[in-house]
Amino acid sequence: MDPRELYHLNLTRRRFCGLTARTAGSALGLAALSQLLGASGSSNPAAPPALRVRPKAKRVIYMHMEGAPSHLDLYDHKPGLRARFDQDLPDSVRNGQRLTGMTAGQSRFPVAPSMFRFARHANRQNGVWLSELLPHTGSMANEICFVHSMHTEAINHEPGITFFQTGNQQPGRPSFGSWVSYGLGSGNQNLPTFVVMITQGLGNMQALSARFWGSGFLPSDHQGCHLRAGQSPVLFLKDPEGLERADRRAMLDLVERLNEQEFRDTLDPEIRARLAQAEMAYRMQMSVPELADISGEDPRTLAMYGPDVHKPGSFAAHCLQARRLVERGVRFVQLYMRGWDQHGSLPKEIRLQAAAVDQPQAALLRDLQQRGLLEDTLVLWAGEFGRTVYSQGTLTPTDYGRDHHPRCFTIWMAGGGIQPGISYGRTDDYGYNIVENPVEVHDLHATLLHLLGFDHEQLIYRHQGRDFRLTDVSGRVMREWLA
Repeated sequence: MDPRELYHLNLTRRRFCGLTARTAGSALGLAALSQLLGASGSSNPAAPPALRVRPKAKRVIYMHMEGAPSHLDLYDHKPGLRARFDQDLPDSVRNGQRLTGMTAGQSRFPVAPSMFRFARHANRQNGVWLSELLPHTGSMANEICFVHSMHTEAINHEPGITFFQTGNQQPGRPSFGSWVSYGLGSGNQNLPTFVVMITQGLGNMQALSARFWGSGFLPSDHQGCHLRAGQSPVLFLKDPEGLERADRRAMLDLVERLNEQEFRDTLDPEIRARLAQAEMAYRMQMSVPELADISGEDPRTLAMYGPDVHKPGSFAAHCLQARRLVERGVRFVQLYMRGWDQHGSLPKEIRLQAAAVDQPQAALLRDLQQRGLLEDTLVLWAGEFGRTVYSQGTLTPTDYGRDHHPRCFTIWMAGGGIQPGISYGRTDDYGYNIVENPVEVHDLHATLLHLLGFDHEQLIYRHQGRDFRLTDVSGRVMREWLA
């Protein structure tokens, strides 16, 4: 018997009920989401509308500092460490916690205070101490919620980034941006719902896998679209030489007919996803060139982002593009800044890294604020973990390195229903352990989903007989952060 005929005969009662339930749920979901989001709302029929709570944010800009920036040299002020320079880290502080293989064999663990000065910046509490490396970010402290008590179980980059992006250290789960795309759908039919941009940075580069913005077991139209620097932001977007736009349209129509026939034969939902992506690419041929053209931007706005804003691929250029994307209805923008993995020569490298991000990220907040977008745009700044207080390698008064440290580190958020101008959580005198208000990665995800209008325990997708969610089996909404 023909395999396709055999496939159609395999319509068991369970499969029939599943197919009809998904079809009915899709129709109901689309109608309800249209009411909730208005005419410009979701085109995604799969999101479960009954699970939504009142949203405060419509979109996310997530700046991930790949390599794990040192919280001790940027955000977690520990002036008492200067008196402990080159002293051994007490066993009572380390408390037998595991180390990476890169420093586990060191004969001693000398305390390395930050060589950078810190300044107090006004916020809505008693001020926040930030490194001299971040003066522009400090100028926006009144809008930022700093969380000094993040922690994670991951101690190496690959599982650490995977955990932050997908809620699990093992590859294969959908990324955060894909969950948002699945839940909210598109706000602009001519641009992807989830966009990724990568800045190469200046230091030690860790691998950056495309699965960090992959859709996992969600339909593939929810995966992130990588916008590259230069003349062709999307590969193969331009028509080949000699091909007219009408020819491209005729080709797509033919492919659509062939794929629709294949779908009728196989009922494979990925065929429909590929069709949707091809149509999106066709529309992006017009929308992406307009997006990349910043000639119409106010010169004062460009100056606010700094001189690198005119350099394709720079963090400044990507911050400006992030604003332009969310302004056009893109739901999730992910900015990666590579090069923060400073096991040695940290003072030299972190100066360069901080200089590349400080002015642009502050300008992004200010730009969103003056356009009325910050109040419903969630901005997140994070690495995958922190760095050790002890030096990796030789310690001198002007040079040191730091190993990976998952037990505590700092992230920050702004806008989108986050309480502005506060600090949350506290570490010990060594910046090594949390002593007040610990926060897990699943807590962060649960809170961000809550602000986007979802109950994180109910935003689920059934795969291989199990209901999956971004927060796995834990996570709590951090109501202390909410405005």
